[in-house]
Amino acid sequence: MPRSLTNFAKEAGIKYFLVSFVDLFGVLRSKLVPARAIGTMQKEGAGFAGFAAWLDMTPAHPDMFSIPDPSSLIQLPWKPEVAWLAGDLWMGGKQVEASPRVALKRQIERAAKNGQYMKTGVECEFFLVNAEGTSISDINDTQEKPCYDQSALMRRYDVISEICDCMIALGWQPYQNDHEDANGQFEMNWEFDDALVTADRHVFFKYMVKAIAEKHGLRATFMPKPFANLTGNGCHAHVSLWDKTGKKNLFSSRQDSLGLTKLAYSFLAGILHSADALAAVFNPTVNSYKRIDAQTTLSGASWSPNAITYGGNNRTHMVRVPDRGRFELRLMDGAANPYLLQAGILVAGLDGIANKRDPGKPVELNMYTEGHKLKNVRRLPPNLSEALKVFQKSNVLRGGFGQELVDSYAKLKLSEWKSYSASITPWERDHTLDC
Repeated sequence: MPRSLTNFAKEAGIKYFLVSFVDLFGVLRSKLVPARAIGTMQKEGAGFAGFAAWLDMTPAHPDMFSIPDPSSLIQLPWKPEVAWLAGDLWMGGKQVEASPRVALKRQIERAAKNGQYMKTGVECEFFLVNAEGTSISDINDTQEKPCYDQSALMRRYDVISEICDCMIALGWQPYQNDHEDANGQFEMNWEFDDALVTADRHVFFKYMVKAIAEKHGLRATFMPKPFANLTGNGCHAHVSLWDKTGKKNLFSSRQDSLGLTKLAYSFLAGILHSADALAAVFNPTVNSYKRIDAQTTLSGASWSPNAITYGGNNRTHMVRVPDRGRFELRLMDGAANPYLLQAGILVAGLDGIANKRDPGKPVELNMYTEGHKLKNVRRLPPNLSEALKVFQKSNVLRGGFGQELVDSYAKLKLSEWKSYSASITPWERDHTLDC
């Protein structure tokens, strides 16, 4: 971690810094700062008007400052004279509590008081589409089951390999890239790390994928459900809790049939307990709910959860336990805010530990074909409006995220829902014009 960004700029040949923050809607906001001014920015931060972003502020609010975190620095491999920095938001000498990165750091601090640190890895799915965003970019990618198709993967070799080369150069330790279940869809995996590191890299990964796709005349989208007949974009997270040394996995048990400790089950139970409320954060757009419990896609499965259940190595559940010492949370989609994603896991998981919640026994069913056999199973919200209602009423999330963030997020997202509800869609015209 460079102590002096000014000195680092001279050593690394950096001309400009992108001093950034992510707003409540997950939009990456930045200012391009010349290296000559980065010393001042490191101390005082880059100034922004909060109302100009998706934050619950007005034009009357004072300046908001993004103070860059030197530990987050990423020198752009495809444009090495530029470096990116994640920042924490401050206003009036205090941190902005209703801001995503600050919210995540608060949860990390809560866990650290108990000597616990969360490590996660994310699986970011995306589509490569044409520049207009109207169709997938590869007209020959037409297989009914295109997942892992080598020919379709290699037709996009130039884009995928450049992104992977960048991750290698950045030290992220990428280990596999594949064509996903939908035509035109891809996933790229890199090593898990501490929650804040993963969140910062998640933010930068989305920017990097879009930037490199544009270099090749294409467009990348993480939209949850861009095509009705194809599988949507998920953003699964693999979760484990470690001790303060970072060497002991507190979730790992050699005695348990699924390889989890009692602590892990309590953490998991906390997520199950608050899953319907967390959907507002993990599935944050109107479009998100067209991925959840979607109709059968061209490939034969939606690969998204339709109920609040967990099982072993079974991808039809909201939570899957693929291996000892970790579980995979499959609820989140490509629109999820990287910082609120990690913060939400911690809020719910720590609540599960504090209250010694019990997840019950794992479900050994194919939820897509046999889910109807379960009695009293809890379902995920059917739309963003319903998710926000549960989110606002959740004492767990209010206690974890804080009243200010919950109220601000709900206010802005309800405004988005009202805007959507007021729009007239082609489907409505097609079906009711002559009624």
